[in-house]
Amino acid sequence: MPGKNTRWTHARAPDLDPWREHDACGVGFVARASGERSHAVARLALEALKRVAHRGAAATDSSGDGAGVLTQIPAPLFYREAERLELPLAAGQSFAVGMFFLPREAAALARVTAIIEDVLRGDGLSVLGWREVPVRLDVLGAGARATCPAIRQVLIAPAADRRGDDAAWERALYLARKTIDARVADAGPDLEPFFVCSLSARTIVYKALLTGTQLGAFFPDLESPDFETALAVFHQRYSTNTTSSWPLAQP
Repeated sequence: MPGKNTRWTHARAPDLDPWREHDACGVGFVARASGERSHAVARLALEALKRVAHRGAAATDSSGDGAGVLTQIPAPLFYREAERLELPLAAGQSFAVGMFFLPREAAALARVTAIIEDVLRGDGLSVLGWREVPVRLDVLGAGARATCPAIRQVLIAPAADRRGDDAAWERALYLARKTIDARVADAGPDLEPFFVCSLSARTIVYKALLTGTQLGAFFPDLESPDFETALAVFHQRYSTNTTSSWPLAQP
């Protein structure tokens, strides 16, 4: 490989100098070619995310620019949690999960929850119940901790006429997400913070205002042996011309 002082040239862009290029966010994925789900894939993704922490940044209080993972929905974890919470979800039953950042203030939280449920039921989807996502707030920096939203998951069953039609179900969930966004926005700023991290029967997003080294510790779900997936896309954000915030964490 040429030394650092060697100038590389490109036939179509002779003025391009690779040594003046700058990278930003850290992005990657882990996938099992066989499609077999396991916790090992999630564990490898979290380890890989830690290795790209240098692609992000953190404030002096350790509040990161944001990091997250997108995985397949870990069905064993949710079947276990549904049993614990006494939700009407039997092992093997089809379901979707909505991951939300919601207001912490009780009245605003109740209003947003009502909007979400109204939209879902209006689209023929069955709301099985809500789950408060376990988190370890002590992992966060002071700034991120002060602005941390309520993090909730809603479990959803498909409409009777969409059972077995995965494409139709995903489309219904996508449209519901757009309607929820619009309804909450129309309700005014009193319902902030609000953000739909994911709403799908296939994938789920866990993200937060932190660094990649903190993600697994913040979300105990990700470290559970029941968190099984065959793929994981991870992202360490580097905030450039925008102020870091919970919704801007990726994916």
